[in-house]
Amino acid sequence: MPASEPTAEREIVSTRVFAAPREAVFGAFADPVRLAQWWGPTGFTNTIHEFDLRPGGRWRFTMHGPDGADFPNEKEFIEVVPAARIAFLHRQTGHDFQMTMEFSAHGAGTELTWRMLFESAAEFARVRGFIAVANEQNLDRLAAHLAAST
Repeated sequence: MPASEPTAEREIVSTRVFAAPREAVFGAFADPVRLAQWWGPTGFTNTIHEFDLRPGGRWRFTMHGPDGADFPNEKEFIEVVPAARIAFLHRQTGHDFQMTMEFSAHGAGTELTWRMLFESAAEFARVRGFIAVANEQNLDRLAAHLAAST
């Protein structure tokens, strides 16, 4: 990633507190069956083709939009610390970023922080408007999933 561009010019941060312990929030991501139920913005569904949650492992899936469009995704996990941290690289032309998910205790619940660091400030500027909204919808779906599974 370009060292000459400040991180603030390339990063989207989304944070949410969930009324569930870290292990439960992490588990909703670590189980591909559960993950497919809530991942993505409102109205999207997922078909997970491969999910190998370990450093060097791949996560390949197709997001199906509410309009019927398919969006193939491929990610590579670079760090996995159970109930604490997941980092992966998302590689897609014009949409490259590193995502870091941090799971922190927050009272009896969990604070989840997503950090999306884009390759360039130009790429960040192009996608930040819709990504920030999509992240909030994604976190809404995770909250509903956690509420239904407790």
